[in-house]
Amino acid sequence: MTQNKKTILIGIAGGTASGKTSVAQAITHDLPKEEIALIEQDSYYVDLSHLTKEERDAFNFDHPDAVNFDLAKAHLTSLLKGNPINVPIYDYTTHTASGNTMPLEEQHIVIIEGILALHDKELRNMMDIKIYVDAPDDTRILRRLERDIKERGRTMESVIQQYNRTVRPMHIQFVEPTKRYADIIVPNGAKNDVAIDILRTKIKDLLR
Repeated sequence: MTQNKKTILIGIAGGTASGKTSVAQAITHDLPKEEIALIEQDSYYVDLSHLTKEERDAFNFDHPDAVNFDLAKAHLTSLLKGNPINVPIYDYTTHTASGNTMPLEEQHIVIIEGILALHDKELRNMMDIKIYVDAPDDTRILRRLERDIKERGRTMESVIQQYNRTVRPMHIQFVEPTKRYADIIVPNGAKNDVAIDILRTKIKDLLR
């Protein structure tokens, strides 16, 4: 990376399947892909290999305790200082750390996205831009159903049960309140052209 550009950290939070990744792609689509690092909060789920499969299946992944924020902050601090990191790869089918990692070099733009990306105060304080992506509950549950069934091998019944048992209650308790920390709230996700244009302009300004 050239020394005349600073590295900026962007946090993107919002409810499950609200369109966080789409917003990340939209606000950076006209920037060089080799200068952008997208890190998923889910990569820092705690390892549950010490639990039985039944216990893992019943684990509350939407609670802040499910995320190793200390490791995430250490990695992001290192990355922002110009040092490479190895991002953990999480196995969603077994709910365990796979043991594999994805090497990541210094970038001009680092984005961390996840439902609790704005939950931790120290992590928020590291961010140059804080975004909350808003979407109606019915839209999010339908997207989550489609994603978890197609990509994570889940059954419809298990997705609905998890949504009612932990996803929705944790959204109300922990996720939605982080709206107040956002610099900008983006309704309708990547389809909100005005918000996307404002964010693109701000990112380019910060990179100068």
